[in-house]
Amino acid sequence: MARDDKALDRGELFRQGLLIRAVERRLLELFEEGKLSGTVHTCIGQELCAAALGPALGEGDIVVAPHRCHGHYLARTGDVEGLIAEVMGKRTGASGGRGGSQHIGARNFFSSGVQGGMVPVTAGMALALKLAGRRDIAVAIIGDGTLGEGVIYETLNIAAKWELPLLVVLENNLYAQSTSQSQTLAGDILSRAAAFGIGIFRADTWDHATLTARCAEVVRRVRESGKPLFFVVDTYRLMAHSKGDDNRDAAEIKSYWEKDPLERFVRGEPKEAEPMLVAASARVEAAVVKAEAAPDAEPHDDDEDPEGTASCGWKPGGFFSDERCAALLNEALRRNLKRDERIILIGEDIESPYGGAFKVTKDLSREFPGRVRNTPISEAAIVGLGSGLAMEGRLPVVEIMFGDFLALAADQFINQASKFRFMYGCRDRMPLVIRAPMGGRRGYGPTHSQSLEKHFLGVPGTMVLALNGRCDPSALYDTLLAIIDRPTLVVENKLLYGARFSKPAPRGFVLEISDECYPTVRLRPQGPADLTLFCYGGMLPEAESALETLFEEHELLCELICPTQLYPFNSWPVLDSVRRTGRLLVVEEGQAFAALGSEVVAKVAEAAPGVLKSVGRLAAARHPIPAAPNLEAEALPGAGHIVRKVKELIHGQ
Repeated sequence: MARDDKALDRGELFRQGLLIRAVERRLLELFEEGKLSGTVHTCIGQELCAAALGPALGEGDIVVAPHRCHGHYLARTGDVEGLIAEVMGKRTGASGGRGGSQHIGARNFFSSGVQGGMVPVTAGMALALKLAGRRDIAVAIIGDGTLGEGVIYETLNIAAKWELPLLVVLENNLYAQSTSQSQTLAGDILSRAAAFGIGIFRADTWDHATLTARCAEVVRRVRESGKPLFFVVDTYRLMAHSKGDDNRDAAEIKSYWEKDPLERFVRGEPKEAEPMLVAASARVEAAVVKAEAAPDAEPHDDDEDPEGTASCGWKPGGFFSDERCAALLNEALRRNLKRDERIILIGEDIESPYGGAFKVTKDLSREFPGRVRNTPISEAAIVGLGSGLAMEGRLPVVEIMFGDFLALAADQFINQASKFRFMYGCRDRMPLVIRAPMGGRRGYGPTHSQSLEKHFLGVPGTMVLALNGRCDPSALYDTLLAIIDRPTLVVENKLLYGARFSKPAPRGFVLEISDECYPTVRLRPQGPADLTLFCYGGMLPEAESALETLFEEHELLCELICPTQLYPFNSWPVLDSVRRTGRLLVVEEGQAFAALGSEVVAKVAEAAPGVLKSVGRLAAARHPIPAAPNLEAEALPGAGHIVRKVKELIHGQ
């Protein structure tokens, strides 16, 4: 637990504040000396917020800070050496030199550079603490400029409804970078949290006695009540937003320097201040010397080669079942919820009696109360919550009602979750699953029928899988939930939910499955193939239908390759096929430009130059997907389109 006497000790408060200031002044000097790269965001002028909050926290409490994080890192950890080495890009840095000034990870401390993005992550950590029955709290620190981010309000709503032990500390320094608050914020800051029924407190860094008392009080209240609080600390940043880019009024800045508590302490009480300044300077210099002697950050890549060409073996058969895919997925989730108590399902309308838009979670909330949870319509916040749960040892499965809505959560996948393992010193696991119904042919129109997975391919530190009608979807989830170590997007085609896995292989073809962890499907003709047909996910039924038509009506043999794992992508199965056929047609339901098909064609051209006699691509029309059935059928590639394109590639007509 926190020590109240320490939290209220004036000498300790100023000692910590002066140490933070000494570290940041030295970092600015190091930048001027050319010993740092990137940027340095100092909190000079705001140090007492961190210095007062740090001692109020318990050992198990979690602090999540924004880009201006040095003060809170030092107050939470005392690790001067690790901070300086990190900003200097050294292997001995807090995050091994990978994160730099803005992205620091340590035990129970995390910071990131995208405004507001870490607040739902902090709420997820708070949920994990609550589910574990711990009395620890999670603290999200933001600035007043962050109040322009919508994910803040999504998170406050969830934190209030779910009564999460979350303390939001807003450092109100009056500026968003260089833009005055008068230009960016409407209404009252405190009223924003009060609108959600969240308790509100206020203090400032010029009244240090009240500040330290308030810090101790808000931490105690969140810990005892288990409910969120919103704490505004009025303060002022005395230095530039980043290094030297400051265009604020000089007279205004001077007035705040004159009233700054640390400056007044140094001027007014030199006998007490001098030993603190000397000690701070000595410690900082020793840390700089140590960092300069340390090895530079080492290259590191813990992902499989995203452009791998690992050979695989093939086994006959596929998956056959009379059960519909939605029922198989439901049973897989039930089975894994029983097996692993870490698993928690969150999403919109997934509880009973509704059970999700496609009924994949039907009845699971009755069987696993508290572990299958309805959320507000807040895609960014719930993916962020999932990340926080994963960081604290849970295994969250987040359902996005329609894959189109993934765009609302892109920041949480691309800028947040994907980077945590790397920039926080390579935490071993980040087991976040995002399920997303994708694709058209249901008449849902432009915003509910897209295939947007291409926008999430190629993000380092992640994986993207796509279900298809030939691989057991329940086995995929069994495997994934047993071994997952990174954020994983699972694309589930909407038409697949109602499908049964009972169709035999087309006449004249052999159905085979690779021995990869997430298998590739191969439909191989019994004779030499004329062309390799590549597809994935919901395109497989259309491709199979075209395969049969081409064989039966046109005497053309195609070999079909359909991977489950889209990223990292193993190009060997398609390369192996193209080396035998010499022709390639890539078919996908989304837009063609900069999509997986582009990568497939590029890999083949690079790895097998001179082999391709002809190559083609089919994808969605270059306009939004219409709702009218006839227009939708023409906008999305189907069996007829494939047949025509194959004939063109083989016969040139």
